[in-house]
Amino acid sequence: MAHIDDIVTLELGQYRLREQIGASAYGLVWRASGPFGSGDVALKLVNATQMALAQPALRSRWIASAQAEIAFLQTLEPWDECHIVRLLDSGMHQDLPVQALELLGDDLGRHVAAHGAPPLAQVLAWLRQLNQALAKVHQYGWRYLDLKPANVLLDPWLRRVKLADFGTSRRLASSEAHSYCGTAQWQAPEQFFPAAGGGYATAARSDYFALGALFYFMVTGGASLAYCAECGAAYRARLADGAAEVLARHGGLPPTLQPDDEERFAAALPGLARAGALALLRALLAPHADDRPRNALHISRLLDAVPAQDEPCLRAA
Repeated sequence: MAHIDDIVTLELGQYRLREQIGASAYGLVWRASGPFGSGDVALKLVNATQMALAQPALRSRWIASAQAEIAFLQTLEPWDECHIVRLLDSGMHQDLPVQALELLGDDLGRHVAAHGAPPLAQVLAWLRQLNQALAKVHQYGWRYLDLKPANVLLDPWLRRVKLADFGTSRRLASSEAHSYCGTAQWQAPEQFFPAAGGGYATAARSDYFALGALFYFMVTGGASLAYCAECGAAYRARLADGAAEVLARHGGLPPTLQPDDEERFAAALPGLARAGALALLRALLAPHADDRPRNALHISRLLDAVPAQDEPCLRAA
C-alpha cells in the first residue's frame, strides 16, 4: 500500500509521493516530486491492496493493461504528444508496473461539474483536439475504448485537453472479439452488447461513438444520453450480464439517440449551430459502426460545418 513520503525508484530517477489525486478500479494516481529540478509528476501505480484481493486471472489482466499502456506511450514521438499525456518515466515498484506522467489539471468531468457547459467555441476546439488524439491512437494501431470525461485532462496553461489512461486499449490488427473492457456509460453498442459468438467486436469507430457521447455531455453541461445512462445502470446492477436485460426490455437494440436527447442538445446551442451540431452528433452516435464517420478527416469536415456562434446581429437581437 502506498503512503505519503514513500520513495518510488524508476528508470530515470526517484519520486517521493506527496498526495493521492486519483483512483480507479485497479489504479492509484499520486502527485509526486520528481528528481531534483524536474518538478512534480503524476505517478500511476497499480492498486496493490486490490491486487491482493483479486483472482489470479484478474491480477494478470491488470498488470498486462499497465504494461500495454506503457508500451503504447513509449512508441509516441514528441510531436504526437500534443493531445496525449506524456510518459516521463516508467519502471517497477514492488513487482508492479509504474508510470510517471506529466501532471495536468482537472479532468473534463470535474471541470464541467464546477463550471457548467463550456462555451460552444471551446467545446468544438476540445472536440477537434480529441479527434486528433484518437487519430494518433488509431495511427499507432490501437483502439482506445475508454473515452470518458475522467480520461480527458485539461492543460490549464495551454487551454487544451489531453487523452489519458490507455489500459483498456486493444490492438486494431486483431479482428477477434475481445473480453469486456471500458466504462459502460460511454460505450458503443458493439462494446456493451456481446457479439453472437461471444466477446466484443469493436473497431476504431467504436471510439467515435464515445466521442459523440462526450460532445453531448459538454454541450448540455454534464447530462448523459438516455441510452448511455440505461447501459450504465444495467452494468452497475448486473455487470456484463446487464446487457441481456437491456435487449430484452427493448426487444432488441435500444435507440442510441432519442428525441428528448436531441431536443435538450439543440436547446443548449445557438440557433445557427444547431443543424451542423445535430448532424455531427447523429453521425457519431449511429448505432452501427459502419454508419459512423469513416475517419478523423471525416469528423473534421463535419466539425467545420458547425458555426461556433450566431452572427453578431442575431445575437444582439
